[in-house]
Amino acid sequence: MGKEKGGFLTPKAIANRIKAKGLQKLRWYCQMCQKQCRDENGFKCHMMSESHQRQLLLFAENPDEYVDTFSKDFEEDYLELLRRRFGTKRVHANIVYQEYINNRDHVHMNSTMWETLTDFVKWVGKEGKCIVDYTEKGWFVAYIDRNPEAIKLMESKQKKEKMDLDDEEKTAKFIQQQIEKAAYTEKNTKLVVEFTELQREDDDEKVTFSLGQTSKKTEDTKIQAVDNPFKKPVKPEVKKPKHESRWDPVPEEAPSSSHKTEKVAQKRKAKSALDEIMEFEEQKREKMNRKDYWLHPGIVVKIVSKKLGDKYYKKKAYVKEVQDLYAGLIKTIDEGVTLRVDQTHVETVIPAIGKPVIIVNGAYRGTEAILEDIDQKKFSCTLKINSSLLKGRILKEVQYEDVSKLYQPS
Repeated sequence: MGKEKGGFLTPKAIANRIKAKGLQKLRWYCQMCQKQCRDENGFKCHMMSESHQRQLLLFAENPDEYVDTFSKDFEEDYLELLRRRFGTKRVHANIVYQEYINNRDHVHMNSTMWETLTDFVKWVGKEGKCIVDYTEKGWFVAYIDRNPEAIKLMESKQKKEKMDLDDEEKTAKFIQQQIEKAAYTEKNTKLVVEFTELQREDDDEKVTFSLGQTSKKTEDTKIQAVDNPFKKPVKPEVKKPKHESRWDPVPEEAPSSSHKTEKVAQKRKAKSALDEIMEFEEQKREKMNRKDYWLHPGIVVKIVSKKLGDKYYKKKAYVKEVQDLYAGLIKTIDEGVTLRVDQTHVETVIPAIGKPVIIVNGAYRGTEAILEDIDQKKFSCTLKINSSLLKGRILKEVQYEDVSKLYQPS
């Protein structure tokens, strides 16, 4: 009995299966026949085969239908991978593509209507299926989830954030009312003076009074000790002018030290409690509004990147539109040229004292204010809020990167 050839467990068969699992070169793949060749010679033999010629005849009858089918399959598989793998996060387009082609049975891009990945990314962005933006690192995409459940979840999240902001505004208004009420009460409240009886600690101690100077010289006389110093003591009569009284008026006794201390302690305690409430609300707003993106429409920025061209370096512009959280359209103030930039290409601009600004990050994000002072050592500034319910409130030590000049067209 002869030895069996071409068995399933022969070394050659095992090697063929191992090679078939891996991803081969894309230029030796036939999309119409869905056949992957291992080398140029094999691909040449396949192109001359009868089966391939029949597929080419079918393709020649209706080429648009096949191209549209391949394009649709490529788009669906790419977006599905983007949705499942990255969700709605912003990711580099080529990273998604590298994971997509790891699948051996994927639809190749050279059989679709797009010649390059850049053309495909621009197309999905134009169709509104993804948010795309270009930076110096390349094209980035973010999937737009149009699932009804996802839209409903997003709407509920936005509604909750709006309710939180409403609660913050109500709390801020209540705090402002309490501050005004406390200031009004303190202004109109008069100091209540309590009079207490003078008591002596030692009965043997003599009490003396020094009378005011009179027009005539009088000799010092000793006054006998009495129980009550306000009673008329027995002493020689001394004539005084008519305009002077016999006794100097007794000054009103000021409130006791304990009464003063207690009142000051109560005042400090109330003030510290109010400060604690305001500090808590400040921390809550800071945690909610502190983001890693800061571009805001209507602010003046300075271009700090030479990637946009040397002629725009160090030029000032204002933000026309924020198209993405991290990028937007700016228009130079001098030339009037519109550019699309990433937030890393620009920085904030600090105006002169007294000019209007916008807080672009932190607790009071999006609030207009007036620049009151600048601390160059700490790279911070002092602001006075010019809008919302907290108008007139002073903010100290606001960092340069959290505030920018408000654009005012001349």
